[in-house]
Formats: sequence, C-alpha cells, structure tokens
Amino acid sequence: MEPPVRPASTGTIIHGVAVGEVLGVSTLAGARLIAGERGLDRVVQRLNVMEVPDVLAWVKPHELLLTTGYPLRNTPQSLGRLVADLDERGLAALAIKLGRYLDELPEEMVEQADRLGFPLIQLPDDVGFDDILNQVLTDILNRQAAVLARAEEAHRALVQVVLAGGGLREVTAEVAGLLGVGVAVLDGMGHVLAAAGPVEHMAALREAAETSEAPGHHASVPVVAGGHHHGRIVAHGPAGSIGDGDVGILERAATVAALVVTRQEAVNAVESKYRADFLRDVLTGRAGGSERVASRARAFGWDLQRPVTVLVAELDPEGDERAAQDRLVTCWTGAMRRHDARGAVAGFSHEVVTIVDASVDAGRLAKDAAAAFAESLPATFSTGASRTAIGAEALPEAYGQALKAARVGRQLHGNGAVAHFDQLGVYRLLSLVNDTSELHAFVRETLGPLASDDDAENADLRRTLQVLLETNLNVAETARRLHFHYNTLRYRIGKLERMLGGFTEDAHLRLNLTLALHVLRMRGI
Repeated sequence: MEPPVRPASTGTIIHGVAVGEVLGVSTLAGARLIAGERGLDRVVQRLNVMEVPDVLAWVKPHELLLTTGYPLRNTPQSLGRLVADLDERGLAALAIKLGRYLDELPEEMVEQADRLGFPLIQLPDDVGFDDILNQVLTDILNRQAAVLARAEEAHRALVQVVLAGGGLREVTAEVAGLLGVGVAVLDGMGHVLAAAGPVEHMAALREAAETSEAPGHHASVPVVAGGHHHGRIVAHGPAGSIGDGDVGILERAATVAALVVTRQEAVNAVESKYRADFLRDVLTGRAGGSERVASRARAFGWDLQRPVTVLVAELDPEGDERAAQDRLVTCWTGAMRRHDARGAVAGFSHEVVTIVDASVDAGRLAKDAAAAFAESLPATFSTGASRTAIGAEALPEAYGQALKAARVGRQLHGNGAVAHFDQLGVYRLLSLVNDTSELHAFVRETLGPLASDDDAENADLRRTLQVLLETNLNVAETARRLHFHYNTLRYRIGKLERMLGGFTEDAHLRLNLTLALHVLRMRGI
C-alpha cells in the first residue's frame, strides 16, 4: 500500500487553526463549548455566516459557521438533522448565539454533535460577527504567511544546495535538518536512492517506504520532471510530527530533487555514450593495444585484463523498443553491480553488452536482470554467453560468440532464452548457413512429407523418428519413451522407411535425417 500522495499546492489557503485554538482568541473569551469536544482538533480554514435556512448549498469544508439562529427560528424540527448535514460536508464547527431567536438547542442536536465529534459553540451576546471574522481570519492568514515564508526559505536553501553541486544525499540531509524527521528519496521501483535524518527514525522510514505500515506518521510527494515520474520523496517521524507546512516543504524538496535527477540523467546519458562508444571500439578491435584499452577501461571502473565472459542481451520482438532498451541497460547495470563491481555494461542500438569476470555464473546474472526487467515492462530479452576470453584482443571473437548464442538460443528455445556458445553444438554450424532457402530445400528433400504439418500424422511420425535416432535405433527404449506397444512401433518404423528410405541400414541417411530435424527445431528457419 502506497503512502498518501499529496498533490502540488494550488495557491489557496491550505493551513488553518484548530477549533480549540479559535476558542482561545480574545473575542471568544466568553464562548462556551456545548458539545462535540472530540472535534476540537478540527481545522478552521475559513468562516461563513448562516443567513438563510438552506445554507447547506453554500457551505464549504473546514468552515466555522456563525449564526444568530434567526434562519432557524421557525424550523426547530430541522435542527436535529443540521449537525449531521454540516458534518457530512466537512465543516469544522457551528457557533451560535442563543437567547434572541433560539433559547436553547434541542437535546437531540447536542447528542448528535457529541456522537459525531462536531463542536457546537455558544457565542457571547456582546461580540459582533465582524470582530470574530476579523480576528480569526487574521490569525489564519498570519499562519498561512508564516508557513509560506518557511517553505520559501527552505526552497532557497535547497536551491543553494544544488547550485553548490549537491545531489540527492545533500537534499535529503537539508530537508531532514529542517523538519527534524527521517527523509528518503525513492526511485520508481521503491529503492532508496538517498536518506538522512535522526538515527531512531531511519529504520522506521525504510519500513514505511516499503510497507506504509510503520508506526508514526509519514508523508509522500511524487518527484516529477518533464512529465516523467522519477519516484517519490518520503518523510517519517513520530505521530503528529509532520504537519501541512512540512508537506509543503516536501513539495519544494520534490521539485529540487527532480532537478537533481534530471541533471544526473543528462550526465549519465553523456557518460553512457562515451562508455558505449569505447566498448564498441573494443569489441570491433578498433580501440588500440591492450595497454591503451586497459588504461581507458580503468577510467570507467572496468577491469578487462582478467579472464572474462562476454554476454549479449537482445530484446525479443514486440513492445516499445526505445523504452525497453533504456530499461534493459538499467536492469543489466544493476544486476552486474551485484555480481561484479568491476564489470562493464553498455547499451548499443539493439542490444546490451556485459563483460564480467569468468567466475560469475552467467545464467544467474541473466536471471537477475530478467527479474528486474519484468517488474517494469511486459517485454523479454534473450541472452547469449561467450567462451572465456583473456585480454582485449580476444574480446571481439568472444562478442561474436555471445551474439550468435543469443540469436540461436532464441531460435531454439523461444523468447527469453539464455544460451552459452559452447552448448550450441551442431546448431552453431547450422547458424553459419546464411542462405535459409538452401536449408529449407535440404529439409524438404530429406524429410519429404514429414517436413510440413499439413497432416497431423506428420508431426507424430516426426516425433517417432526423432526418438529412434536419439536412442540409436533402440526399439525397446523408443517404445518405452513414446508409450507404444512394441508391434505398433515396428509398424511405424516400416511406414517411416517406406517414406524416407532404409535409414535403419544407412548411417549416412540417418545423419541427414538428424540434421534435417535439427534445422526444423531452429525457430525462424
């Protein structure tokens, strides 16, 4: 469950004073609370005067409604329902002068006010509404001005932090210092990018960010820039420690955080381009000698001199390629950092290339990246892994191996496949044939009618042939695997030989049949 997200301020009055505080102003010194004591913490943001019986059409939330009772003098029977109607519309309280038009309030009205926690206030006879309006509104506006001044001061301080080169860590530290609570900036996935605040609040802050069920009070504001949602800024402290004014400061902090994120994205984009250009030169053998490559790689925090494995991740067809490609780079970067801090990652136009220590489990690394990728986009990618490469000179060949493994793996196993070059076997050789029409012709000439699925029986017979070849013509084992009676399998073998030739006696024909079945298995051919 997400914490409540507060929208940006609208410029209207959003702060006020509690009903209990209103009763403390000098003009209301003689006022008396008749009922609804539980509602003394209701906030008054504006005042209104009841001059007509049908006032419900004109009231607004958080109003203190003043009346002499004149509009109600002829309809005492409606007083019992009035409190419920005002409470339903979100009013703060009802203040009434008794004695002139109404001698007393019905018991039903008082009981209902107590039940709903809706304050009923008896006003002094000698106080004018204009005095009450003037004093309470002045108090509200003064508080509003103070809150806005505090928010502006916080905004200036935060801007100075950014102008001085500070990042999200400095922004959260500044806000935590201003509010005295724990503050964190989270990315779109809910991961903490930066956090600061009193130690006793940090554990609860992280729990609140993850579950929204930590004890205390927390507030959350989205971090938005250029129409894109970059995450949120969250504050957490003891119950009652975060008020509306504090949320206003969080809003200012969210704006500044959006600037920081946008700035960092621009820097990352430039750095990413340099990394990608350099790695492309390395993988195509145009980056220079091994010493020059090693030196430039170290500047990016990469170690390319040790034994490494090259991984290529290619987006599978379908989906928004641009958005998916950016996310693919992010997911592989995050996964690689967890497995190998000195590994290299760069995004090209249609793929992401990763170079990691040869001891890293390539399958597990790809699985971690795929899990993160699946959380945000309904798309998949296929991954290919090379043999171990040592030295910059071996990286172009390793890159070619990984690229071939990714593409052949997808053909064999479908989208989302993870394949290692050494596991491709004969499919590696078949993938070298660029003329797919020649492969189609070979399959048709070798398998005859079994090359197509026009007849449902063809696929069934093809499966029988495949298992026979896999078991080296072991009839008993083939019958067991296919759950056929021995005589049924003998009949099928005879039918296959009438269609394909005497493969049980011809080893060369068996080789051709095996290759044809492998070609059929390679999807896309």
